[in-house]
Amino acid sequence: MKKHISIAFGYAIAAMACGVFYREFTKAYDFTGVTALGKVHTHLFMPGMVVFLLIALFDAKLELKNSKLYLPFLTVYNNGVIAASVMMPARGITQVIGTTLSGGADAAISGMSGVAHAMTAVGLVLLFIMLIKCAGEKRGIQSEESSAQPSE
Repeated sequence: MKKHISIAFGYAIAAMACGVFYREFTKAYDFTGVTALGKVHTHLFMPGMVVFLLIALFDAKLELKNSKLYLPFLTVYNNGVIAASVMMPARGITQVIGTTLSGGADAAISGMSGVAHAMTAVGLVLLFIMLIKCAGEKRGIQSEESSAQPSE
């Protein structure tokens, strides 16, 4: 549980830093439009911090760390969220400074961002499968314990 809270805290710090960067960077360029840079803050808070706080609670109840899917989930999901959170500023900074990217660079940012979001989605699927399995196992253990006790 402590590991999940630490990960959530790391995402919270990154989210706050990105929020400050967005505000100051757009202010420095007198930019008032919509940009991908403005969405990084929220992406780090919700898929990062909030999800890992919830996982901490589920782990305390269901012992997720004992699941075979735990490490694949942790790896795929974190890498997806982090990669998406890197590609969004790459896109947003170019939007703010008004740089027109060549077709290859623009496609690379879009492609890498797409892969990162797909990884995050795969991580979420792994999470839900893990939660369903762990909840089922927990319920099975509780059923066995209650049926083993003599009735009064």
